[in-house]
Amino acid sequence: MTSTALARRDRPLLIIGFDGAEISYLNQRMDAGEMPFLAALRDRSARFLLDHGPAQSVGLAWEHFALGLSPEDADRWSAIEFEPETYRVWQEGARGVPFFEALDAKVTVFDPPYFNLGLTPSTRGVVGWGSHDAGVAFCARPNSLGQAFHERFGDYPSTHWIYSTPAYSAEKCRLMGKALAEGLRARLEAARWLIAREPDSDVFMICFGEFHAAIEGLWHGVDPRHPMHGHPSAPVAAEALKEICKAADAVIGGLVEAVDEADVLAFSIGGMGTNCSDVQSMALLPELLYRHWTGSSLLETPQTWHADPDAVLDIPEEDGWGGGRRNWYRWYPSLAPRSTSSSLMRRIGRKLVRPLKGRPPKSPHHHPPLDAARVVEPLRSEVEWLPVVRYSAYWPKMKAFALPTYFDGRIRINLAGREGGGLVGLEDYESTRDEIADVLRDCRDPRTGEPAVAAIKRKEIKDPRKLHSSDADIEVVWGTIATAIEHPSLGLVGPVPFRRTGGHTGPYGFAFIASQQVESGDRGVRSSFDVTPTVCELLNQTVQRSFSGRSLLTSRE
Repeated sequence: MTSTALARRDRPLLIIGFDGAEISYLNQRMDAGEMPFLAALRDRSARFLLDHGPAQSVGLAWEHFALGLSPEDADRWSAIEFEPETYRVWQEGARGVPFFEALDAKVTVFDPPYFNLGLTPSTRGVVGWGSHDAGVAFCARPNSLGQAFHERFGDYPSTHWIYSTPAYSAEKCRLMGKALAEGLRARLEAARWLIAREPDSDVFMICFGEFHAAIEGLWHGVDPRHPMHGHPSAPVAAEALKEICKAADAVIGGLVEAVDEADVLAFSIGGMGTNCSDVQSMALLPELLYRHWTGSSLLETPQTWHADPDAVLDIPEEDGWGGGRRNWYRWYPSLAPRSTSSSLMRRIGRKLVRPLKGRPPKSPHHHPPLDAARVVEPLRSEVEWLPVVRYSAYWPKMKAFALPTYFDGRIRINLAGREGGGLVGLEDYESTRDEIADVLRDCRDPRTGEPAVAAIKRKEIKDPRKLHSSDADIEVVWGTIATAIEHPSLGLVGPVPFRRTGGHTGPYGFAFIASQQVESGDRGVRSSFDVTPTVCELLNQTVQRSFSGRSLLTSRE
């Protein structure tokens, strides 16, 4: 490869963002000799494990990096917004001004998620090209850069696989591995092109989401505890993950060579592991609460699944989340909220209760990136594909209901004075939370007999009527890898097939810092919020804004 060195004040800083990587698995691949470039970087770096804490379940890791703020400091608790007056929900993208705007440095970025390029006039680059949950529109700054980028590289080649759920198909697991490896090769080519076009940058940041997509789709191949580890697709998934790791390692080697003699910060905000939430939070919890408050059911799964908790492990691919022949829900017009005003009902949107599509929306671009200077408002996306939204027409007539989420379960109390059709008085708020907690504690995983719920977290707020629109009154941490939950009086809820087999459950992210000014070696566990101020210190910059962490180069004492 031909080296293209960046001009710099002293040494350039190369930031490599590993979106959705799991350090324990990467260490295995490095120790096996399959990721030599990353291993070489690891060996010459100061190495940290990063603890994202409870913020990991918020699902806004890259916004936490871009702003340097925790959920408490940013007052943002989920990417899903809930409008209490109308019970409407949507996903909202990147908010706030990324901290790069406060730096006295020339910065070029390529594909960091939840990075609002429209609010950073001094930053150049391309975002939203091939990210997993980009949180931003496909745009570039300056516009001429975006036009040239699109003419040269077109659309990200593996868009179809970013949100794929291939676990029920060995062939799709194989194809996912090949496609994401191809996406990584295209990413390296595009990154090198950007580096050559912006040779005087002080900072070049590249993120790649292929690990995020791969681990969520293929994790059952490498986790012997996962119920689908015995599925015929599992060994194929394991090989596909290895193929993706090898392609990612080539990206790392190419980047380190392209940004000559750079200091390097490589990191992942949080870890990954087995998915313990998709089925429970997206499908089972909303049905459980619906049964509790109405005495009826919307979830209807085949009787053959009911007979055996393991039945969904071997269903045909077309009956899973990625198929097109199943419809697990029925609609009872007689159970629609009767006393809800017609105008409120129209705003709630009965049309959201429709045949389950089973996939998040895909966004192939087929157009040049937008001019980032014209894209400043947060991106809004519909979430009606989530099964939980199927219950939204009933929320005004339930004392509590499950909110859409991609992580731990989230429950909102239908509180008078806060929700538009609030049923629970402030004096009954705590007793209602007690009632819900009792229901949850009585649930079991029918496959293992273990408690379905590991923890019930109550939001502590002086006045619940002031709960933020992105927040929940109760969070539910699930205890098992379940496809169903069973309650003594409400019966068996599910089973439904697995969706993503991997999720955001790893205990740690990581950071590698390779610099002549930083001694290599293991440095223990630090907060994930320490990464952002570390960038400032590596650049010898003092910025006039607050962060929720402090530099990794600063002692914890």
